[in-house]
Amino acid sequence: MANWSDPRPNAAAYSAGADARSAAYDAGLRSYMLSVYNYMASAVLLTGIIALGFAASGMAEQVFRTAPLIGFALKLAPLGFVFALSFGQARMSPATLQAMFWGFAVAMGLSMSTIFLQYTSTSIAGAFFATAAGFAGLSLYGYTTKRNLTALGSFLIVGLVGLIVASLVNVFLHSGPLSLVISVIGVLIFAGLTAYDTQRTKALYAEVAGTEWESRSIIMSALNLYLDFINMFLFILRLFGSSRN
Repeated sequence: MANWSDPRPNAAAYSAGADARSAAYDAGLRSYMLSVYNYMASAVLLTGIIALGFAASGMAEQVFRTAPLIGFALKLAPLGFVFALSFGQARMSPATLQAMFWGFAVAMGLSMSTIFLQYTSTSIAGAFFATAAGFAGLSLYGYTTKRNLTALGSFLIVGLVGLIVASLVNVFLHSGPLSLVISVIGVLIFAGLTAYDTQRTKALYAEVAGTEWESRSIIMSALNLYLDFINMFLFILRLFGSSRN
């Protein structure tokens, strides 16, 4: 074999510097993604604790069955938080954004407490663990795949709009078959969005690393993945959950 060295005097130093920068970037990316998943998982846990506690106390049944206006307000509250976070993130400090994120998780818990009135605990637990397993696999795929999922994400977002319209229509139709179709499509859409949002979160790190937007990006990325998880869970529960009645 030929034995030679790069004649450029700074080649070795440049290579070492490039390797160091690459290692630092990879370490930063891992820390960034870990922070996103920690926020997301903590919010899911907080939502579950609030939902279970509110239902077990009997307050959920009292509010949603005897005070429908208050129940309706609790149902809409998470949507208000999402709009506030999405459109106000640039004007909020990281501390305010974080407080809003945890407030959203609490509001979701109050809103979702009704599932403990509708479904058995066994079916809720089964749907949760099925969602957790599916989410983990899909998020891992989104993180590791070399395929660009941008086109898929755009398609899924259009599909999500159609899903929302169909759900609103079915509020008036009360169609069982349409409800089943909506649930199946809902699972598929949020499964795809899990992979897409994971890849987008990973790509976003290159833009925000070391800037004032990094902490905001962590919270907003956690919010996106949280919504993917919760919605996939709810659609799976509607498909396979056993009613208490």
